[in-house]
Amino acid sequence: MYAKRDDLASAKKAAIGWTELIASDPRNFDAAWKLARADYWLGGHTAEAERRGFLEQGIDAGRKAADIEPKRPEGHFWTAANMGALAESFGLRAGLKYRKPVKEELETVLRLDPAFQSGSADRALGRWYFKVPSLFGGSNMHAEEHLRASLTYDPNSTASHYFLAELFVDEHRSDQARAELQKVISAPFNAEWAPEDRDFKHRAEGLLANLK
Repeated sequence: MYAKRDDLASAKKAAIGWTELIASDPRNFDAAWKLARADYWLGGHTAEAERRGFLEQGIDAGRKAADIEPKRPEGHFWTAANMGALAESFGLRAGLKYRKPVKEELETVLRLDPAFQSGSADRALGRWYFKVPSLFGGSNMHAEEHLRASLTYDPNSTASHYFLAELFVDEHRSDQARAELQKVISAPFNAEWAPEDRDFKHRAEGLLANLK
């Protein structure tokens, strides 16, 4: 059901299934982190009124997974992902609340397994350093370092190339931004992450069309 997450009804059924598994087995690590992953997807794609609820549930599920298996990266990463989505989408208060915990969880993933999900912790930390104001620790230089590090694990990552493009747009490095966007558009689909690839390819086409 989760593999068919482009169909939100299927993604919701997957989340319900993992919720029921946790209810019957509160120490089910796989169900907890997979629920957090599904909630992250739903929190970015459902109707606006539903998104906060999914992301908050995702934080709870991710924390549960991290509590069950603190030396595994999955719980820490998906906790951070849901927190980060809340921070980006729901205003200054959410941004301030989750700024430090997101970074701590991602740094924990880097310590445990820097190669996890093809460098996802570096990718997300790159996003963190780009989005957080410099007054609170943000840095385009560190953002670029982490994003380039993530590409050593997956040179075709549509997410990493797109995030680099946004950074280059911010720094008025238009030629480099165009090059990164073209990489997003031409990248082969990753069978595991095809829905996410489609999202980033669509976003890249829109940003490229508007890039001066």
